[in-house]
This record gives sequence, C-alpha cells and structure tokens, in this order.
Amino acid sequence: MSEGLHVGIIMDGNRRFAKRLMKEPWKGHEYGAQKFEEMLSWCEEAGIKEATIYALSIQNLNRPKHELDFLLNLFRKELKNWGEESTIMTKRLKVNHIGRKDLLPSDIAQGIADLEEKTSKHDNFIVNLCIAYGGQEEIVEAVHKIANDVKEGRVNPLEIDIDLINNYVYLKDQPDLIIRTGGDIRTSNFLVWQSAYSEWFFVDKLWPELDKETFLNCIDDFKSRDRRFGK
Repeated sequence: MSEGLHVGIIMDGNRRFAKRLMKEPWKGHEYGAQKFEEMLSWCEEAGIKEATIYALSIQNLNRPKHELDFLLNLFRKELKNWGEESTIMTKRLKVNHIGRKDLLPSDIAQGIADLEEKTSKHDNFIVNLCIAYGGQEEIVEAVHKIANDVKEGRVNPLEIDIDLINNYVYLKDQPDLIIRTGGDIRTSNFLVWQSAYSEWFFVDKLWPELDKETFLNCIDDFKSRDRRFGK
C-alpha cells in the first residue's frame, strides 16, 4: 500500500495517440479524459492521498483556435460530469484548482469554482487540477505578492525563507513522485517550486494507453528508492 503519498501526473501524448488512430490530433483529449477517471480509481486502490494533475498549461492556451476550442468544450463537458455521477462524487474526492481562473472563459472558471465548493467537504482523497497553470508563472506571482507585503510592512525581507515562500505559492504540498507519460524527458514547467525533491518517472506509454500495471509499477519503484533529500 502507498498511504500518504502525493503523486503528480503530466498527462502527455493525447494528440499522438489520436494520430495513431488516424483521427484529428485534438480528438485524443477525449481519450485522455477517459483515462483520467481510470487513474483516479488506481490512486484510490493504491491508498494514495493526493494527486496533482497537469491538465492545461498557460502555454497550451496559445494552441490553434480550433484545438483550444475543442479542449475548452471538453472541459465544460467534463466539469458537468465530474459534478454528477463520476468517480469524483461517488468516491468523495476533494477537488482543488491550481492555476489562473482569470485566464479561462468565465463559465469554465465558474464551473471549476462550483466543483471546488461541491467537493469541499469530501475527505477521501485530494485531486489538484492544474488548469491554466505554469510553474514559473506561479513563482513570479508569489514574488509579486511578497514584494507587495514587504512594501506594506507585513513581511521583513530578512525573514524571507523557504517556509515563507511556501505560503505564497498556489500549492503548499510537495509531490513525492511525478509521473510523465508520452516518452519525453522534461518537466514542462510543472510544479517548478514544489518538485525540488520529487522522484521523477518518465513513461514511454502515451497518456491514453497508460495501464494500471505501469502506474502501480511506478509506485512500487518509488517505494524502493532511497530518498536522501540532499543529505
């Protein structure tokens, strides 16, 4: 079992999966959404306490309009589903949004806020959805807030340390391990601050073809690693 673990997920490979099926690249995101619900069940079975999912980066908002429109409409559909008869509701998962709601269409931002409110008292498992998120942008925003609080006299510059900065970033917790599907070996601006000592796993399988065995193998591999945290 893996009680207490926090897992980060970079869901990469949706478009390449669709191309394999001779479909429009953006159609792969539908397969990716289906895999997301499967993965939540695997997390619960493994006893994981928290998952942070990279669903849409700030940079993704610059994709071609037809693809972005498809993605946003998929979010609309999934937000409605997640608030009804979904794994999130039946398993009492608590949803938090990580990112910039102000960069999203107002109805999607409201849908996310409604889902957060609807699941706020759920206590089985935490799902952090990174939507319109960027790790560097998160740090820049934290610096702006700290600078303003220094200016207003609420923060002494000499007292700025790691613990203080943790209070200004979106996500306070740090993932124990991060799994990236799709075969690429890069971090893609995901949890730049929080992943300083995370264990990384790069999986060749594209996100829609990720299977339970591969996922659980990453968890088992993690448990065998000696985490020294630089000591």
